[in-house]
Amino acid sequence: MGVVNITPDSFSDGGQFLSPDAAISHALALIDEGADLLDLGAESTRPGSNAGNPSQPPAVSAEEEQSRLLPVLEGILRARPRTIVSVDTYKAATARAALQAGAEIINDVSGFTWDSEMPSACAAAQAGVILMHTRGRPDEWRNQPQLLPDELLATVREGLSASLATAIGAGIPPEAIVLDPGYGFGKRFDENYALLARQHELLSLGHPLLAGLSRKSFLIHTLSRTAGAEVSPEARETASIAAMTAAILNGASIVRVHSVRPAVEAARIADAILAGR
Repeated sequence: MGVVNITPDSFSDGGQFLSPDAAISHALALIDEGADLLDLGAESTRPGSNAGNPSQPPAVSAEEEQSRLLPVLEGILRARPRTIVSVDTYKAATARAALQAGAEIINDVSGFTWDSEMPSACAAAQAGVILMHTRGRPDEWRNQPQLLPDELLATVREGLSASLATAIGAGIPPEAIVLDPGYGFGKRFDENYALLARQHELLSLGHPLLAGLSRKSFLIHTLSRTAGAEVSPEARETASIAAMTAAILNGASIVRVHSVRPAVEAARIADAILAGR
């Protein structure tokens, strides 16, 4: 899954693809490099943002989100009509507009917890859904208490189970649902490694897993401790590939990445290792 951030403030590539032409060109390049599907996002849910906070208006309104997103979605599908497009949004209004415009999947980082209309919107459109586990909201993440590995896994399992029950209760077919442990979303630095090491245990929930590890801040935290200096997002690629490979070996069926070509090569090696089992 190739990532296209149509935002001015994404932690990894904010502003690079804010214009529709730049975003469309980047998306088509990712397909040419081997992406099987694309994930378009038009609002950053980086740590500290007020995404999902019911007491504050979102930093990006549904109208602004759609004005960024829809021209890119439509441009991609004009150029490559068979492209499978996922839209990264937690707003039902944006989900409806994107699905009407040709998106096939909604990737909800809140796991259907931030907008009560999202489950019915996805069910009505017969969309595929990716339900991510998020521990709290982005403006709460820095103050989350540390969890032991068993506690963390139980928390993620319980959250995903609740999201899954909501989706199925809304009429979304089980075969249309993918689960995402939510690396970096309310997990403190080294907690992510404990979750990654035991990710395969979440397969017992009965759904394919998506892992989004590319350029996550916990990777840069580890690299910076070793290097003794700040590491740029672009310099995280080797660490991202290492984490992605571990995710595949621990049961991920989909990996969400910023740099597709090296990810495709690494995934082939990981798949060969799995075949050797």
